[in-house]
Parts: sequence; C-alpha cells; structure tokens
Amino acid sequence: LVLCGLSYVPQVDNVFPSLTILENLEMGAFVRQDGLAERLDRVFSLFPDLTNRRGEKAGKLSGGQRQMLALGRALMLDPDVLLLDEPSASLSPKMVELIFDRINLINSEGTGILLVEQNAHEALSACDRGYVLAMGENRLEGEAKSLLDNEEVGKLYLGT
Repeated sequence: LVLCGLSYVPQVDNVFPSLTILENLEMGAFVRQDGLAERLDRVFSLFPDLTNRRGEKAGKLSGGQRQMLALGRALMLDPDVLLLDEPSASLSPKMVELIFDRINLINSEGTGILLVEQNAHEALSACDRGYVLAMGENRLEGEAKSLLDNEEVGKLYLGT
C-alpha cells in the first residue's frame, strides 16, 4: 500500500511509545528518505506542539498529541491518499476541532482523504462525499453537505 501512495493512521496503537517523536516521524519515512528534512518541516508546521518536544518519548504524549504524531508519521511518506480510522476517538472537543482543521488543510493541499469516523458532523464537514453505514450496510450516500442536512442520518445514528 505504501508504494502505491497510501498511508494509514490506525485508531489505536498508532505511535511507537518507546521511540521519540522524531524517531516516530523518521519511521514514517522508512521507504522514502529523499526530501526528509522538507517533510519533517511540513509536519512540524502542521503540528507545532510537537516541534519543541521532538526528543521526548511518544509514550509521554497526550491522546491528542499522539494523534498529531500519528498523522505526521503518515504524512512523512507524502502519500497521495491518507486513510484515517476514527481520528477523533477519545479526544477532547478542542483537540477534535484541531485534528479536523489539519485534515481539511492536508486535503486542500492535494492529499486525498478516506475517513472512517463516528462523529458524523465532523466527518461530513471535512469531506466532499459521504457514505452512512448502519449495521454494516451502506444506507445513505451522497454529497457531504446534503447528508449533513438529511434527517435520515440522525435517525440512523440516534434511532429516532
């Protein structure tokens, strides 16, 4: 998948806790060493909270900082498409806002995003097209903006 331009951020266990922030990012670039300094600069500009902590072990980071690091590590391959599994899981509302802001920025810079997310509002706000699954079946699909206003989405998620 990596050689095809895909990079994946899992929901859990998405950093190497015994490695430093910098080592985690370097692991993300293991198959592509050219332009390493530029990609590191990009990650640190997207996630400035990581910049001054680059020598710290990832295991000491908060959940939100771990998510930043996991996204950063995935970006170290300069992927064409970023696969994200529940990027808002267990994060504070403030951190969810920051993570989705960065996801939108990454997408606006030309990286495709394939997102699996239970926070329907944030997910649909961050994408062009959406698919709503219920009980493992595709129940709705369409333009994200139209799904945001669709009462059926609420019924599927809330059972109303």
